[in-house]
Amino acid sequence: MTPARLIATFGGVGDLRPAPGTLGSLAALPVAFVLFALGGPWLLIAVTMLTFGIGLRAAQIEIAASGNPDPPEVVIDEVVGQWIALLPVALGAWQANVGLFALWPGWVLAFALFRLFDIWKPGPIGTADRRGDAMGLMLDDVLAGVAAGAVVVLLAALWHAGPGG
Repeated sequence: MTPARLIATFGGVGDLRPAPGTLGSLAALPVAFVLFALGGPWLLIAVTMLTFGIGLRAAQIEIAASGNPDPPEVVIDEVVGQWIALLPVALGAWQANVGLFALWPGWVLAFALFRLFDIWKPGPIGTADRRGDAMGLMLDDVLAGVAAGAVVVLLAALWHAGPGG
């Protein structure tokens, strides 16, 4: 396995079937928990940014090798998008001085909402996806992660503003 393929498939997770995108998102969760435990949300942010850059290059290589503008085995984009969706939860856990796992409604919602936006591809998410290149492949998941994170923030605000919140 080439280094580019190892990165693009997130260590081979993208080669698993069925639903490699969902499996890539699931595989991103325990890595995010470890990153958060080691360095809080700041390490998660830094690694997300680094992974975007490295993942973009790996995706370019895999797209060129396959001739497919969106190879299903390339899941590094799902990893980045999932981590972005988790960032509000990570910041909340850091502020509350608890582990990321402790905010289980938040990270479960971040996962589910990210998958929803990544599959549905409304508005600019779909526009990015239709670019047909590595940047579009990565960017649609970044935008899906941002959308999911925004909804997580909104739901958390509503929950905490409610009775007993």
